[in-house]
Amino acid sequence: MHEDIDKAYSFDSLDKHSFGTRLFIRVADLAFYGLIRVIGLLVSFEVEGIEHIEAIESSGRKPIYCFWHDQIFLSTYYFRDRGIVVLTSQSRDGEYIARFIKRFGYGAVRGSSSRGGVAGLVEMIRLTRKGLPMGLSVDGPKGPRHVAKSGAVMLAKKSGFPILPFAIRPQKYWTVNSWDKLVIPKPFTTAIVTIEKPIEVSADASEAEQEVKLVELQSTLDRLAADGGG
Repeated sequence: MHEDIDKAYSFDSLDKHSFGTRLFIRVADLAFYGLIRVIGLLVSFEVEGIEHIEAIESSGRKPIYCFWHDQIFLSTYYFRDRGIVVLTSQSRDGEYIARFIKRFGYGAVRGSSSRGGVAGLVEMIRLTRKGLPMGLSVDGPKGPRHVAKSGAVMLAKKSGFPILPFAIRPQKYWTVNSWDKLVIPKPFTTAIVTIEKPIEVSADASEAEQEVKLVELQSTLDRLAADGGG
């Protein structure tokens, strides 16, 4: 395995942190992993549009999975063990998030729209060229809620991989009082997974064409949310 690929899937050293911070990161890591796994096991999934993933992979490419940040809880569980690489913050919170998502079979690139975002996007582009699928909560990490940022379109242009919008809609759930109104499914509920048609971005797309693709991504996710996806 290439060194940069191995780094994406392995735990980072915590040596740079104080004892208290290391303890916090490890406890938060295991707590979130356990919570998502237990609740995920108690949710039934009904899937629409799985053929879009199959079509992308049969073409020799991988998807760039895109969704709203409020659906990150069930998305983490449902799409586990697919080797999807996601972007996580360089903050302390990003440290434990990177660790527990790796327990679910994800890779992680450190960066965000507010800190280290350009470097994170460049690394994601590098990893797509090694054949790895990507995942982006396109209004994360801090909003504005349900406003798509341009990173997914740029990643699609540079990689040749299509954007794949999706939503996961539990029928019964709690809403967290956070900026994204995070959705936590109630045990034993059913969740509808809707995978939309891929959005292609050509390698020579102009800024105007990229803006059209961003509007298409925004409108697709808006429609899914209006249907009950957030």
